[in-house]
Amino acid sequence: MFDRIVSFIGLLFLWPVLIIVAILVKIKMPGGPAFFVQKRVGKNGKLFSCHKFRTMTVKHNGSTVSVAGDSRITPLGAKLRHWKLDELPGLWDVLVGNMSFVGPRPDVPGYADKLVGDDRDVLKLRPGITGPATLKYRLEDEMISEYVAQKQAAGDTRPMQEIAVEYNDTVIYPDKVRLNCYYYRHYSFIKDIQMIFCTVLGKNMKYAGEMI
Repeated sequence: MFDRIVSFIGLLFLWPVLIIVAILVKIKMPGGPAFFVQKRVGKNGKLFSCHKFRTMTVKHNGSTVSVAGDSRITPLGAKLRHWKLDELPGLWDVLVGNMSFVGPRPDVPGYADKLVGDDRDVLKLRPGITGPATLKYRLEDEMISEYVAQKQAAGDTRPMQEIAVEYNDTVIYPDKVRLNCYYYRHYSFIKDIQMIFCTVLGKNMKYAGEMI
């Protein structure tokens, strides 16, 4: 009920922002749609269409791991990602019940399929626009970019995207799963509200014994 009511209010008040951003995407990033729609894994493993504003060029290699400065991300797209404005269409996904305000980010099937054992508890949750893992890795693109730069400075000659995927798969993604499983087992509506405010205000909070 909270998700549906607040998402409806959000769409009611933010529709001018949505229209302005959509127009900017069409003007600054011609040749493609304003919205990026992709099948993601939702609650109980059910696929749904996740909506965002498009931040990348139309033609790219399709990798799901991006890096700050990635040539696929347009200048406008980088700004939308930094301020999380690309996530605004997700309010519709919350309104129709495919997502929640707080929960794990919805994975693409390839990653969700790798979940085993107790880690599959993540799939019992409705995906969220924000959540503990989202807060901790709010600057994920920049973190991956810094790691890639360090590896390249140390003599790693692999393509940037290959190094980025390695870091995501071996460090970031497992930590996200850990945080999301903790969220499932220690659910608190008060913490949900705190995460929403921290996301909007760009603040940190203490969660699961660490600052996120």
